[in-house]
Amino acid sequence: MTIQEVAALIDGTVQTKTVDTSREVTCGYTCDLLSWVMAKGREGMAWATVQAHMNVVAVAVLADMSCVIAAEGVQFGADVIEKAEEEGVALITTDLSAYHVAGRMHEKGIA
Repeated sequence: MTIQEVAALIDGTVQTKTVDTSREVTCGYTCDLLSWVMAKGREGMAWATVQAHMNVVAVAVLADMSCVIAAEGVQFGADVIEKAEEEGVALITTDLSAYHVAGRMHEKGIA
């Protein structure tokens, strides 16, 4: 499943306009503790969180994640979006909870 397909699946909006949304999402994760995500992050991951600051982009880059999903209506600042675009990390926002994001992705085979 691609980033764009994940965004549609979770009723999300891609905030990073210059990032390639045809990149594959190979797995998913839900966590708000950055150090934990740093240890568990994997290439191609879609990470759902309520964190939306600059360090989220840094963690996603370290693991070569496909995208970060800000759940529960949390919004990324313009500076965070700009940095994510520079780094090639897609940022998605959704009103769904992280729990529901993970459930929808799991139903479609993203584990």
